Amino acid sequence: MSITYLPMATANKNQPSLLKATILLVLMLLAAGAAVFLRPTQRISAQHPQFNLETMIPKQFGVWRLDDRFTLIQVTHDRQAILDQIYNQTVSRTYFDDQGHRIMLSIAYGGDQGDTMRVHKPEACYFDQGYQVQNVTTNKLNTDYGSIVTKRMLTTNGLRVEPVTYWIKIGDTITVHDLKWKLSQIRYGLMGQIPDGLIFRVSSISDESIGYILQEKFIRDLLAAISSEDRAHLIGKDLQ
Repeated sequence: MSITYLPMATANKNQPSLLKATILLVLMLLAAGAAVFLRPTQRISAQHPQFNLETMIPKQFGVWRLDDRFTLIQVTHDRQAILDQIYNQTVSRTYFDDQGHRIMLSIAYGGDQGDTMRVHKPEACYFDQGYQVQNVTTNKLNTDYGSIVTKRMLTTNGLRVEPVTYWIKIGDTITVHDLKWKLSQIRYGLMGQIPDGLIFRVSSISDESIGYILQEKFIRDLLAAISSEDRAHLIGKDLQ
């Protein structure tokens, strides 16, 4: 390639990121305007039947059983204080199957997902705990109840290799993208509503290929083991 074309190639390469930044800025301004003039006051969480994650998620289902001996990594006191402000309910458990494979499950629910309260993405949480985060990709998980758009990432800390799968639910919509997240906020705000939010995360100590297969099986088994009403709390109602 001639050096004459390098500036043009660079400009073209930067266009998508610049366009995305511009769109996000416009959406943030629209959300700010909506917050000022519309002032959403109706909490979706108050309109739906109350639920309890601790009792909703079974301790045994399919081939999976709760493992009380395996302790999850604890976050720092400062981060725990922040999480307690954002989330009303959390569940953190480890399960194992009949072959000894272990899956770590973490679910956090917050009744207020307005501009001031937002679920924390696992990328940031793992990074803050000293992990390296790489191979971040979007994946479609097909289930008997529709396709769930998830995000996968490989986290490492020394010799510990931990592939992670997660999704975020805002109101009734699954999202792992900032743009869709903000659009959901604006949509609810224009209706005068404050959406609730949930983050569902599973991980395992294994290589990527085995880890993601196990995680998908675990998710499908869990969704099949709970009622349709409880599934809606985890995956919403907008799946296709």
